[in-house]
Amino acid sequence: MAGGKYTEKHAQSGLKTKLPKLETFPSQFPNYEITISYPEFTSICPKTGLPDFGSIHLKYMPNQKCLELKALKMYMLAYRDVGIFYENVVNRVLQDLVKASDPMWMVVKGVFNARGGMLGIAQAQYGKVPTNFSFPSELK
Repeated sequence: MAGGKYTEKHAQSGLKTKLPKLETFPSQFPNYEITISYPEFTSICPKTGLPDFGSIHLKYMPNQKCLELKALKMYMLAYRDVGIFYENVVNRVLQDLVKASDPMWMVVKGVFNARGGMLGIAQAQYGKVPTNFSFPSELK
């Protein structure tokens, strides 16, 4: 592997970086799903310093709160300066969004552009996700 071995420092990079505050607003209705796609996601590989490009998709059922989109956009934009593996991005985003919004369930999926001939997809979930869950076909 060029550039030396991966270290624990690489693996933990970005997991505790301060990011913009996520905001919510009160949900006005029960039992509905929200799907959000952020197709211009960028972060930095903590080992190489090269950018990682991809799309982040999330789907959730609000409990009492919905995510406010402008704050979510600012949160996502902040990753462009964060050194973090994309597998960790998906899990960190899920943790932060769940903490902010306390949904009934949530799924976060990252589809990262091919680098070195390999496309990467990571997905994390929280709560009891419906057995018939899927993202809309245009987001797969």
